[in-house]
Amino acid sequence: MAADTGFKLTYGTMFNPPEELHTQFDETLARMKTHLGQEHAMIIAGEERKSAEKFENRSPANTDLVLGIFQKGTIQDAQDAVTAAKKAFPQWSRTPWQERVALVRKAASLIDQRIFEFGVVLALEVGKNRMEALGDAAETADLFRYACDQMEANQGFVKEMGRDPLTGYLSTNFSVLRPYGVWLVISPFNFPCALTGGPTGAALVAGNTVVMKPATDTPWTARLIAECLRDAGVPDGVFNYVTGPGSTLGQALIEHPDVAGVTFTGSFDVGMRIYRDFGSGRWVRPAILELGGKNPTIVTQHADLEAAAIGIVRSAFGLQGQKCSANSRVYIHESVYDSLVPRLVELTNKLVVGDPTSRSVYLGPVVNKSSYRDFQNFTGQIAAAGHFLTGGKVLTGGEYDKGYFCAPTLAELPLDHPLWKQEMFVPITTVAKFKDREEAMRMANDVDYGLTAGFYGAPDEVEWFFDHIEAGVTYANRPQGATTGAWPGFQPFGGWKGSGSSGKNAGGLHYVQLYMHEQIRTLVRKI
Repeated sequence: MAADTGFKLTYGTMFNPPEELHTQFDETLARMKTHLGQEHAMIIAGEERKSAEKFENRSPANTDLVLGIFQKGTIQDAQDAVTAAKKAFPQWSRTPWQERVALVRKAASLIDQRIFEFGVVLALEVGKNRMEALGDAAETADLFRYACDQMEANQGFVKEMGRDPLTGYLSTNFSVLRPYGVWLVISPFNFPCALTGGPTGAALVAGNTVVMKPATDTPWTARLIAECLRDAGVPDGVFNYVTGPGSTLGQALIEHPDVAGVTFTGSFDVGMRIYRDFGSGRWVRPAILELGGKNPTIVTQHADLEAAAIGIVRSAFGLQGQKCSANSRVYIHESVYDSLVPRLVELTNKLVVGDPTSRSVYLGPVVNKSSYRDFQNFTGQIAAAGHFLTGGKVLTGGEYDKGYFCAPTLAELPLDHPLWKQEMFVPITTVAKFKDREEAMRMANDVDYGLTAGFYGAPDEVEWFFDHIEAGVTYANRPQGATTGAWPGFQPFGGWKGSGSSGKNAGGLHYVQLYMHEQIRTLVRKI
């Protein structure tokens, strides 16, 4: 896609793709629609495994459409997957890091080659529009490569330290980062490619073996990642792919004593429960958690209002607001409020809602009935206490009746209302005025989350924003997205406070090291 056209797909460039991209997506969509409804097995120790119970993966855009049949894995399947990973660990961890990197790079190349298949599946099972879907897949390949880049740049993380000043002896000391063991990756529905593949690629490059457990709403995408790893030649048992309920299969994985580390992306409540359960083992084990956001944008009186309007709408309603980085709070200086808000409403009303595989559509459905009900509950609360600027309703009639479609919603709400601090994860954004930027910053930081944040203002205000905002990913004057659009090697993604546990961002300079622990090797010889 990049080689022939010079176009590099990222979340920042996806708004102006070449025509060839749409042609290939449409051709792949037509081909894959003829194969819907097939059964897909788990992969444990390199072998396909089916279970007695199954579950259907249905499209949230058309719930009559069965995308595939997947396995309802059991506690025994969880145990077998961990056993397979543990058995494969000694050889994989001692495989030269250069060979591990080569295999992960090969898997990344296979994702590139199959990117339109990934994109179609992501659109069908998540409800992403085609550009968001292709972006998720492209990001995954780049996350694989970035982990490899860091391993190579640091020469496998083997570094000589100081030599002890011993008379008559040569005393050398080396710092070596080594893998932990079996790593569990529990991924969410909204980015089932990048948030399965990114942690998996980092864990594998570091020398761990992996058990992948995707969300039950989106098992197909993770299956495609598993196939790329298998076809790249990653040895049996080094990666394992299991599907099934979090309450049984997932819990059995979390509680398994042979799981050495876990990466979880999802809600704060579930993540904290995993953190506590995982902490009840025999010793402290690493838990890399990314737990959502309530992301603000501040617009001062000096802002480029058109850039702000475009960036806010893109980040508020991309993927139906179902991003942990979604721009769900907007604080606007009172002097420009009446100029910016009508433009936000105008741009929001232009967004097309419908079948996410359609070229013209920006918003697909929310992912399931639970999210659909959440939207109705939240809009009910807003109707009782605030004012809708636009939206505020579910969409019905025609194709909307078969899916979970919600109107993108902008609302004014009293600043003491609980929804200003609650992650909603649906297409709702609240807006409010402020008098001075210090007041705006206090409101922006007055939440338990600290994932992403946006700012529009004068150049001499930008450093003040960066210095005072409490968030892990921050953007200033960015029309491509006020709070969204992170990309490996450009904007590593991770949060502060209740948004993240590690203090290091995925796709960045310090991420792959999280999957290794340090060993110091001291050798003393007479001279």
